[in-house]
Amino acid sequence: MTPENIRSQRLSLGANLGVALVALALAAIVVLGLDIGGWVLVAVLGLVLYLGGLLFIAGRVEGKRAARDRMWKTLIYSACILAVLPLASVVWTLISKGVERLDATFFTTSMNNIGARDPGGGAYHAIIGTLEQVGIATLLAVPLGVMGAVYLVEYGRGRFALTVRFFVDVMTGIPSIVAGLFILSFWVLIVSPVFNDGRPQYSGFAAALALAVLMLPTIVRSTEEMLRLVPGPLREGSYALGVPQWKTILKIVLPTALPGIVTGVMLAIARAAGETAPVLLVAGGASAINFNPFSGNQMSLSLFVFQQAGDASKYAPARAWTAALTLVALVLVLTIAAKLLARRNQLTR
Repeated sequence: MTPENIRSQRLSLGANLGVALVALALAAIVVLGLDIGGWVLVAVLGLVLYLGGLLFIAGRVEGKRAARDRMWKTLIYSACILAVLPLASVVWTLISKGVERLDATFFTTSMNNIGARDPGGGAYHAIIGTLEQVGIATLLAVPLGVMGAVYLVEYGRGRFALTVRFFVDVMTGIPSIVAGLFILSFWVLIVSPVFNDGRPQYSGFAAALALAVLMLPTIVRSTEEMLRLVPGPLREGSYALGVPQWKTILKIVLPTALPGIVTGVMLAIARAAGETAPVLLVAGGASAINFNPFSGNQMSLSLFVFQQAGDASKYAPARAWTAALTLVALVLVLTIAAKLLARRNQLTR
């Protein structure tokens, strides 16, 4: 017996829509008639009236139990829609305002020699800086994060492992400005003068170090959780065949957890690509193109958006919106590419 056969009478779609329309009309009359709010309050009050009317009418037609089930299902759908609406609004705003400067000039020129009255200029130098800084940070943070997670899951026992896990949890919540100050005080002011004739050296590499500090705890925690989800019998079967532990981890455990690890890495990359404060502190920003991440100031897309959003030029807001759209599109493309590469691991071929 299926749930459809338990009770013959079902509330029709027309009746459901009728209840929704009546509830919305009553809410509009009350809110707009008394002038106590706008359409947002109309929608909220309409939803409350709709749930009450749906519970009453469905209880008469389908029974109390089916009516409660329908009401809670409507609440779940409404919560899902409310969660998606802000994201859809952000995406629509970003696309509608970012397409204004979506041209070849924006992607092939920099802001060098561009004044406040010049309509041209682009973010080519910022795109190069973001790719180099995030790329170097990824090369530094991913191996350290994955190996740290492997240690915590496979080898870590006792007080030292608890200490490592505690500091990883603490680092997860540190503000980005703290990471930038740490690299500024350590690398820029202490280490870089050794290689630069005693003068501090701002560079894209310093920004990459700060971004790596921010990425590391996210990678460690996400990888640790994914490794713990790998079934124990996979490890036990490998050990039973005489495979050493390091090879079991390399050939069995990591490939099995690879999709989840990639997701955590991409979350860390997305956070690093959107950070502004560390880049501003240790890379300084620049209006010209700098392909060398180890010498000289360097720009990033997030810093470019920050500077253009505060610029007095009437052409600056369009550059900021297009740069923000470019940053989101870049992270999206990298995420899709990483997911496609990690879809098939060694155990499913």
